[in-house]
Amino acid sequence: MDERLRRAIESRADEMAELTAELIRFPTVNPPGEAYTPCAEYIGNRLLKRGFAVEYIRAEGTPGDTDRYPRTNVIARYEGRAGGPTVHFNSHIDVVEAGDDWTMDPFAGIIRDGRVYGRGACDMKGGLAASIIAAEAFIERYPDFSGAIEISGTADEESGGFGGVAYLAKLGYFSKPRVDHVIIPEPLNKDRVCLGHRGVWWAEIETKGEIAHGSMPFLGDCAVRHMGALIEAFEQELYPALDAKRTQMPVVPPGARRSTMNINAIHGGQTDDFRPGLPSPNVPDRCRLTIDRRFLLEERIDDVKGEVITILERLKRERPKFDYSIADVMEVQPIMTERDAPVVKAVSEAIREIFDREPEYVISPGTYDQKHIARIGNTFDCIAYGPGILDLAHRPDEWVGIHDMVQSAQVMARGLEILLRNKGK
Repeated sequence: MDERLRRAIESRADEMAELTAELIRFPTVNPPGEAYTPCAEYIGNRLLKRGFAVEYIRAEGTPGDTDRYPRTNVIARYEGRAGGPTVHFNSHIDVVEAGDDWTMDPFAGIIRDGRVYGRGACDMKGGLAASIIAAEAFIERYPDFSGAIEISGTADEESGGFGGVAYLAKLGYFSKPRVDHVIIPEPLNKDRVCLGHRGVWWAEIETKGEIAHGSMPFLGDCAVRHMGALIEAFEQELYPALDAKRTQMPVVPPGARRSTMNINAIHGGQTDDFRPGLPSPNVPDRCRLTIDRRFLLEERIDDVKGEVITILERLKRERPKFDYSIADVMEVQPIMTERDAPVVKAVSEAIREIFDREPEYVISPGTYDQKHIARIGNTFDCIAYGPGILDLAHRPDEWVGIHDMVQSAQVMARGLEILLRNKGK
């Protein structure tokens, strides 16, 4: 790596930490989608002063978008002196709720003992800050580079990305000829290249019953008991079958190298909002269950759905009055970028130079916005690479290491050298 570029990033360590802290101080909690616009404008104003052309795109009509909570995205583009490929750094600006058990204000952006603390520090405002510093340092060092660099801050990744990357991908912002290589600075550790993610199928299942007086349940039909029978069948049949499935994908952590299914939510009968009133004595005639099924590259989505539907149909035949409905909520295919893709080779070479060791190639257990870049934008030269420890994401006292951000920014800047000055060779 060019020594002047390396030192330029090291000299910006304090600036990078403060930039991360400033981003954390925008409480971009999703849902409902707070502070998106001021956070996007903060990013845009910084990059505008450094010569980037800046666009703000509101994802009107997407889930959650309202005048109170607009889904505001920012895309900044810096054109080189001559034509060439475009490298795009995409980071989501939304964060999950803070939750309890913090020992500090989760939105204060506290810098202490070589770390930046706060909700979103790790996932993924530290990665966003690192990509900004990397791009700025590269442009300063090589003002005559060919091609273009883009940096985006997008909405709603934590809730599926439909008001962010998915919306922008439909408008062509992640497709050729505009974009060639995409790096998503998710927190997968500074010496790892994340090639993709497992697949996901979310579905809502409803069992049906018949309402009656709670003192005479024999006159009705309890939908909750029907759902209990379904959950028991999952326990006895489906979970053991899923646990036996293994993948050749390098998914981390190792426990995610098999098929999994989580029950996200269940509700039936009496609502929990009657307090301080009294419950009503009814037999519940509806019960709803939301499942989160994560599947492997070796599995077909039709088979994944069929495993659940087969159990439902068997219960319908065997259990008196059992009836159900099932509806898809979200469906995403698993994806894995090839190791010989240009962006993979560039970032891998940078990791070797910065850390003097081979990178680890991994697959994320959960999805992120690469799914939209591939399936909508048809851009497959895409990876996740960024600072931070994935296990800290969404937890109390979330943090990102300043030295880790510096080294990740050096990897990103060296990647830009390879892709824009050496043309990926």
